[in-house]
Amino acid sequence: MTKPIPRISSRRNGRIGSRKNGRRIPTRKNGRRIPKGIIHVQASFNNTIVTVTDVRGRVVSWSSAGTSRFKGAKRGTPFAAQAAASNAIRTVVAQGMRHAEVMIKGPGPGRDAALRAIRRSGILLSFVRDVTPMPHNGCRPPKKRRI
Repeated sequence: MTKPIPRISSRRNGRIGSRKNGRRIPTRKNGRRIPKGIIHVQASFNNTIVTVTDVRGRVVSWSSAGTSRFKGAKRGTPFAAQAAASNAIRTVVAQGMRHAEVMIKGPGPGRDAALRAIRRSGILLSFVRDVTPMPHNGCRPPKKRRI
């Protein structure tokens, strides 16, 4: 007699558990550390967002120029990007991160300033990669502005 195939839970046949309780970020409190991570810098003309993930891609810490108390046009400045990068990295250095990879995306003025702040934080960088998406003549651009 063959065994029945166990059904994989879906929304119809099983209750979905809460996502907040399902994942715990390993910190120094529960004994585990995050030795290596990936730092994603997204630099647009209006804002700079710095996200720190572990190797599997789960977000450990993030910060942006807007959350670093810069408002309006000041969010796009290199100084705001530097402040956002140092805020995001301060928490993961306390959790024990020593090595990181950096992925920089976007054309904004905060690219170099964020990278400088990351280097100054004491984390050893294995590589810095530019992952800015480049279209191969894909979408039609918007019409030109008339001022």
